[in-house]
Amino acid sequence: MDKTYPTFDICNLVTSKSSNDLFNADRFQGYLFKNPPIKQVHKHSFYHLVYFTAGKGQHIIDFKSYPIEPGCIYFMRPGQVHNWEFESDVDGYVINFSATFFDQLTISSSIIDQFPFFNIFASGQMLKLQKNSRPKAVTIFEEILKEWDNHLDFTSVAIAANMLKLFVLSSREVNSESPILTKTSYNSVLLKQFLNLIEENFKDVRLPKDYAALLYITSNHLNFICKDQINMSAGEIIRNRVLLEAKRMLVNFELSVATIGMELNFFDTSYFIKFFKKYTLFTPEAFRKQYYNKS
Repeated sequence: MDKTYPTFDICNLVTSKSSNDLFNADRFQGYLFKNPPIKQVHKHSFYHLVYFTAGKGQHIIDFKSYPIEPGCIYFMRPGQVHNWEFESDVDGYVINFSATFFDQLTISSSIIDQFPFFNIFASGQMLKLQKNSRPKAVTIFEEILKEWDNHLDFTSVAIAANMLKLFVLSSREVNSESPILTKTSYNSVLLKQFLNLIEENFKDVRLPKDYAALLYITSNHLNFICKDQINMSAGEIIRNRVLLEAKRMLVNFELSVATIGMELNFFDTSYFIKFFKKYTLFTPEAFRKQYYNKS
């Protein structure tokens, strides 16, 4: 039996609206009906945004569970593994957009990084909008669907403007204790640069001093920034990213534990197993078995 979880591109998904490689949008109920595999463990090659107006259940993002209920909005980055567990009929809105959607409009895609929920910390990617904000969110989603239906002049620009309006609305409701601070202080900028470097290099670069050198600061300064901004050491952040990738690979059941260890640059399988068990309390195989039946 094939036990490989799927990775979706935008063009793989069926919506009631027209679609292209950069963007699509739909009401969630119809989207779910047309794409039943999305209930299983899977990942996307694009940004994924879902807002619920009805229903109940759990949304598991990178192996952490969050509630599904009216008013909940989720923001996901490309590459994240997730699945839905619904306990009742659900509805709402879904938007999928590529990393280059804003670039094509001569709006730098780096604008996404200004918003605290599009970061590598899943805990900041779900928020429950206040009741007085929910009608505003619904109005924005309906405006996006209307624009996508009509395809008038400057439709993509209008959609981008509404998406940014939604991001701003949501960002203003993010708790002040969110892992990534919304203010653009010198330390918060350095932290974001550090996180970006980890994304690019975590398989090969494991030591804080090497990242500090890339940022032209000392190891002590890097640790101070991490502690000050998110109360974690630089080494802990690097290690957590390696563990996350290991978990993502382990739910791809066609990959052996040895292959995963090798891909993550562990010098032998036994060392990878010890590393994984030390920080998760599970062996890689025990962790994998938790998700085998779900797939």
